[in-house]
Amino acid sequence: MTGENFGSANRSTSSSSSSSKRKASGSSSNNAAELLISPTDDMGKILSALHGIPIRKNGGTDITAPIQVASLALKHRRNKNGAQRVICFVGSPLTCDTKALVKTGKQLKKNGVSIDVICMGELEENETKLKELVDAANGGSGGEELCHLVSIPAGVLPSDVLVSSPIVHGGAGGASSAGGVG
Repeated sequence: MTGENFGSANRSTSSSSSSSKRKASGSSSNNAAELLISPTDDMGKILSALHGIPIRKNGGTDITAPIQVASLALKHRRNKNGAQRVICFVGSPLTCDTKALVKTGKQLKKNGVSIDVICMGELEENETKLKELVDAANGGSGGEELCHLVSIPAGVLPSDVLVSSPIVHGGAGGASSAGGVG
């Protein structure tokens, strides 16, 4: 992939900054969005941050705040070269409504930020909402699709699906599912 990568993980965590963690909302609750890493091309830092993300068990997730934190981190990055892209892993039921996701997608489009969403586990509940987010970030139908949705069903290795997805290859393959990625 080209450009700087920035991941946003399922709960309310974004990607990693080695030792400093910043709370998005100023709240000390577990639901506050955290920046775990500054935008980087170093795959080792990204993988290290993903490894350190805690699993939280409290029902659902609102991904709008972490996506906004990721977008802000990209806006204020040092190296302005390369595309701005948020990669969001979702593995919990979403508690936010479709309207909020569409608004977030439109804001990403306005700011020139692309989003790739990897949906795992809760496919029935989340896929339609996440498709609305990705469609809004792409600017509706027609034109080049820079944002992608990849759904990974239970029992399938995420790496097997992602390696052939437009997220890894940087293609404009549009929204896809594990059955026919691409």
